[in-house]
Amino acid sequence: MATDVLPEVAGVHWRARMDARRLRTLGRLWTATTVAHVVPFLVAAGALLALQPLTAPVALACLAHAWIIPELYAQRGANVVRPRRRGDSAAERTAIGLLGDLVDHRSRDLHARTGLVVERGALGTWLVGEAGALLVSEGGRRVSCWCVAVKEPSLPSADRIAHLLLALRADEEGFATVANLAFSGARWRVRRRIPVAMRPALDLAGSSPSDSERFTCR
Repeated sequence: MATDVLPEVAGVHWRARMDARRLRTLGRLWTATTVAHVVPFLVAAGALLALQPLTAPVALACLAHAWIIPELYAQRGANVVRPRRRGDSAAERTAIGLLGDLVDHRSRDLHARTGLVVERGALGTWLVGEAGALLVSEGGRRVSCWCVAVKEPSLPSADRIAHLLLALRADEEGFATVANLAFSGARWRVRRRIPVAMRPALDLAGSSPSDSERFTCR
């Protein structure tokens, strides 16, 4: 990874620069927040059933809330890589050709199948989409979902991915500093929420380093 600092980092000067330690801390905070939302509903459901079995419908509603809240968070995270509407087909083909110059053959093939580009960095394995990125870390168990957009929304999809990919390669920690964290949690939660076509990319990112080491930030 290059040691350049992204100019955009100056625009979020109030944020602490992202590093592996801060990434772990944010992940734990997300987990703690989720637990704080879920546990009261589980306790309420158990208490209602213990006090009065006739309150079972209300207890079931509490259990439903305990399940739905984490799912909504995961959906919010998955949305950062949801495909956008495509523009002019000729421009898209040209942009895909330019993106292909930045990655190797396997990455081009994976992008063609999933719409994501996989890059292995110091913080983990990244899946770069056109309006955000997923970062798989902690041995493939956790996924951090980052919302970050190119300022020119009219650009073809592959051009937007190329811009984000170049920014990631130039300054990985700066990229994560500028991006907005939309969700951090278990990989299986995010996997269930992203489009089926994208799941092979997430599976690859969550595999062992020896399986995905060919996808490296340059």
